[in-house]
Amino acid sequence: MGGGGQLTEPAELGNGRAGGVYTWQEVQSHCSRSDQWLVIDRKVYNITQWAKRHPGGIRVISHYAGEDATEAFTAFHPDLKWVQKFLKPLLIGELAATEPSQDRNKSATIIQDFHTLRAKVESEGLFRARPSFFCFHLGHILLLEALAWLIIWVWGTSWTLTLLSAFLLATSQLQAGWLQHDFGHLSVFKKSSWNHVLHKFTIGHLKGASANWWNHRHYQHHAKPNVFSKDPDVNMLHLFVIGKTQPVEYGIKKIKYMPYHHQHQYFFLVGPPLLIPIYFHIQIMRSMISRHDWVDLACSLSHYLRYLCCSVPLYGLLGSMLLISFVRILESHCFVWVTQMNHLPMNIDHEKHQDWLSMQLHATCNVKQSPFNDWFISDGGEHHFKVRALCDKHGIPYQVKTMWQGFADVFRSLKNSGDLWLDAYLHK
Repeated sequence: MGGGGQLTEPAELGNGRAGGVYTWQEVQSHCSRSDQWLVIDRKVYNITQWAKRHPGGIRVISHYAGEDATEAFTAFHPDLKWVQKFLKPLLIGELAATEPSQDRNKSATIIQDFHTLRAKVESEGLFRARPSFFCFHLGHILLLEALAWLIIWVWGTSWTLTLLSAFLLATSQLQAGWLQHDFGHLSVFKKSSWNHVLHKFTIGHLKGASANWWNHRHYQHHAKPNVFSKDPDVNMLHLFVIGKTQPVEYGIKKIKYMPYHHQHQYFFLVGPPLLIPIYFHIQIMRSMISRHDWVDLACSLSHYLRYLCCSVPLYGLLGSMLLISFVRILESHCFVWVTQMNHLPMNIDHEKHQDWLSMQLHATCNVKQSPFNDWFISDGGEHHFKVRALCDKHGIPYQVKTMWQGFADVFRSLKNSGDLWLDAYLHK
């Protein structure tokens, strides 16, 4: 699963008998690192060897070992016919006729209704992207950056103009982040190769990051959002405790890496300003070098070379380093608040094996639409109304907030989790 890389020709990696008939109990027993099966449309596949070659990374596909991966497979692969030929060598059989199509305690009605909704949305063309829109989006990103440099090249490097230029550069970087997200999901062009090329250009040359690093990280987030040990976005490196389960677990075990009952306060010093310029930067560089990802590294270095060529004549080397650090901090603040308001206040827990719709909506909220919100956080879509109707039918929470409510909920959720930790730490 995941369209994060280029697919090569399939090989015989299934190592099983294609005519086997299996129960869910048998499938679920194959969920270790050295033995992995999964189910797609009732077909059983042995992905043990293929997982290492999976273009989206070994982790995202391994998260579905022993499970039904039908919904995830459909969501991550825009060209299902192309990917099917890579499944054929991995096929070892199918579910027994007496077995339900869904595993564990998932609702067959919710799954079927979601299939129907997806087919309806596809038939109405709501999944069809307009490449012209994304070209316009790319153009306005380039224009913002060009304007930022033009201001200081023409009118000078006073503090006021430098701050204005920095805000324009940070805005350009933030918008490039949303654009590369869509290219990375292969959702803009019909040809995956075009998406791959523009993804590398946008995230590499325009932002200085790595396409493969992003793919391997971000697909896990969508595959298992807000699930501990599977979604890297909820791996807080012991700096924070989040949700309702983890704080109590840490408190009972007397784990105190940080004064978590104050995390809603030190979050402002550790989270928004440092995520991109420190944590992501180190992680990206380490990923590219350790994986020998020289193409991504070249794209990333071209970004910094272009930046230095524009800034060093004006600010010198030290001044250029300070300016880009300030731009990254500004970008990081916007990125953290926008992304965390969608997920941090929502349900965060260990694996519960929910159906796809329930899992996604328990972990995600929407922000009320407005022209500014649609631009600033790259949101919006008629399909939201259709999803909401389905949620109302099945009693699945569908949260919509204003942007300011979302920001406040980040602060509130950190405080609540910190209080849960303190209570468990002192009294349990």
